[in-house]
Order: sequence, then structure tokens, then C-alpha cells
Amino acid sequence: MRGTLGAFIQSCLILLVRADQWRMRDSANCELHKKQTDLNSFLWTIKRDPPSYFYGTIHVPYTRVWDFIPENSKQAFQESNIVYFELDLTDPYTISALTSCQLLPQGENLQDVLPRDIYRRLKRHLEYVKLMMPSWMTPDQRGKGLYADYLFNAIAGNWERKRPVWVMLMVNSLTEADIKTRGVPVLDLYLAQEAERMRKRTGAVEKVEEQCHPLNGLNFSQVIFALNQTLLQQESLRAGSLQVPYTTEDLIRHYNCGDLNSIIFNHDTSQVPNFNNVTLPPSEQVTAQEIDSYFRQELIYKRNERMGKRVKALLEEHPDKSFFFAFGAGHFLGNNTVIDVLRRQGYEVEHTPAGQPINRRSSSRPASPDSEDHHDESPLLEPFLHELPHKEEDQGRPLEEDSLPHMFLPSDSLELLEKAERKMLKKKRRNKQKKQRHRHFNDLWVRIEER
Repeated sequence: MRGTLGAFIQSCLILLVRADQWRMRDSANCELHKKQTDLNSFLWTIKRDPPSYFYGTIHVPYTRVWDFIPENSKQAFQESNIVYFELDLTDPYTISALTSCQLLPQGENLQDVLPRDIYRRLKRHLEYVKLMMPSWMTPDQRGKGLYADYLFNAIAGNWERKRPVWVMLMVNSLTEADIKTRGVPVLDLYLAQEAERMRKRTGAVEKVEEQCHPLNGLNFSQVIFALNQTLLQQESLRAGSLQVPYTTEDLIRHYNCGDLNSIIFNHDTSQVPNFNNVTLPPSEQVTAQEIDSYFRQELIYKRNERMGKRVKALLEEHPDKSFFFAFGAGHFLGNNTVIDVLRRQGYEVEHTPAGQPINRRSSSRPASPDSEDHHDESPLLEPFLHELPHKEEDQGRPLEEDSLPHMFLPSDSLELLEKAERKMLKKKRRNKQKKQRHRHFNDLWVRIEER
């Protein structure tokens, strides 16, 4: 294709991998090291009493990376009192606000605003995806009650009411590799679910509008350019004439056992593609560079500055609490990172290698004497849900219908969202006097992929 997607592919937007690459995913993975010290670490310690932590996530199914996450990173999560994410994934307002910001003004439809040729190509591509989706679904997904028609309608059912930039993100996510991952929470979402299950305090350092508005800030000509380049790439992928430079498998491999390369992790963090490519005509290269610069500034640098300042405020407001800040890994790598912001405020932040013991000294949660020498065997640490003995019993159980919307992108139709919210309210009423159950989650944003 004439424009390859490079430096900024968010969450699952870099899931633009061909079917043969998906089938080869096992060979693409690196070998699981037996020694903890050989594992990659995306954990940084904020040195205070009690210590707090930064942890870099990626937006892929947690099962693809969990075994490569060092034990001290998992322990830091378990030890912490409060867990913060980029967005509050447990707040119903997050869902409705994300939905609203994606929609065209009242009374407008995509056919009214797009050039005729692009609209026809878009419609033709979505028809192709709908036709192919049944063959993309895995037996495991069908066994959990997740079917192609339901999934397509949830992701693309309301596409003619979306703003073009959100349609571009939606198209990028409608690939075979992405569809095959549905039904397993991405790492960010899994940690949010576990924080709630462990009854930790949770929160967010950003508001929906702060992530959403920059995407809507592109001018019309830039959006049309981006959507056209996206369709060109998808058309080339369908024709088998394009080899995508970065895929989800590359991201997973780097995360599990590669270099801490800020470039590839920025792909997963900034939430949009970079269309800058030397094969473009000079005039289009200028447009691509403008888009690249705009999103680098708005979705990386400005967000890092804002997130860093809010982390500082939280640490000062709760000096006796241990925080675990789980943000996209790209926010901690490269230049002008969240870590840099906090260091400029006078905090000492150190990378914590795999195998290095976690300092459990805390004024709010004193550790038992025995745990000093056996930090991995502390009785205070609640195990993760998927590691509990009953896991195998639940594996074959179909998903409840009202759990399915939590596995979709920010392209869910309004009707499905409203239906899910109604069910959520009914279930809360039914369970009010019963034992507390998991709060409902929606990974609309983290699966824009999409932290």
C-alpha cells in the first residue's frame, strides 16, 4: 500500500496482521525464561514510604503476556492500596461519554459528510468484513456464546452515525487478528477487574474528554486523508500486496522479551496511526507529518504532562497509601514521559528489574516479620482470579449475554449500550442484598484499541 501505518498505533489498532501471521503466533513468541531475572520489567518504583509504582501495560489479551510478567510486578499490584488507570473503566459515565463524543452532530450521517468514492469503498469494505467474520471466529469464542453477527453489530452497527475519525479507528480494528482476541480481557481491563475484585480503591488520572477531544480536533481534510489511507491499507491487505511493518505479534514479542523500545510501544499508546511514509507524494507527506506532529503533541506529550501532575497530587493527598499506576507502556518510555514529569517535581523514580524484591515497608499496611524473607509467599497477598483452583470449572461455561458488551470496541451501537446499561442496573438491584459481586466493566476505550 501507498501508506504504511507506523509510529502511533494504539491499543488494538496495530492488530493489522494477516491470517497467516496469526496462525504463526506461537512461533513468533519468545521462549518463557525460567529465571525471573531474565524477564522484561515494565515496573518503576516511586521511592517513598510506603512505595508506589508505575506499571506499563499494553492493549492485548492478558493471557498472551501474563506468564512473562515478573512476579515482583504482580506483587506490587497486590500490595498496593489504590490502583489508578488512565480512565475509570468502572464508571457508567465513561461509556456514555465515549459514545457521545464519537457521534456526528444531530441529524448528520456519514454519507452526508464523506466524499462519495470514500463512502462507497468504506461500505464495500464493511460488507466484506461482515461476510468474513464468521470464518474469523474461533471455536472457543463460539463456545463462550460470542457469535459473528452479534459481534459485528456491536462494533459497527452504528457506523453511519460516527465521526469519520472514529470510523477510521473502527476499520483498523476490524481485522481477523483483532476479532480472534475478543472474549479475553486486555491487560488493562483485567487489572481493573482484579482491583475491583480485591476491593482496592480505583480511579483515573484522565477524563474521557481529554482523550476524546484531540481525536475530534483534526480538521476535515486531515480526517479524510487518514480515512483514505486506512482504506487503502485494508484494501492492500485484502489483496495480499502489503506486509504490515508492525503487528500485534511484534508488540507482544517486544513486551514479553524484547527491548524496551519506545517506538513500538508508542504505537500502542497514542491511540492513532501515523500515516507518514516516504512513498507518499510530497503534498501528502506534508499532511501526514502534520497529523503525526499533532497527535504526538496532543496524545503523548500533553497527556504525559497532565498525568504526571495528577499523579503528584494524588501522592501528596494520600501520603500514607501505596499507589499502583497502570498506564500504557508508551507513557513511560522515550522523551517527556510521565516519569520525567514526576522527577522534575522532585520525586525519585527507579526502574525495578525483574527479580528485585519489593520493598514492603508501609505505614498503612505493615508487613509481617516472616514476609521480609519470603515476599512471594505472603499470606496477605490475594491470588489473581484466573490462578484460583476453580478456574478450570468455569472455562467451559458460556458467557452471560450481559457480559459480552465488555469485550467490544468504542464502536458499540447506542442500542446495545443502552441495553447493557439497563441490564446492569437491574442486576445491581437484584444483588443489592446479596454478596457483593464484580462490578461491570466496559473496555470501550482500551480496545480502540484501545490504555
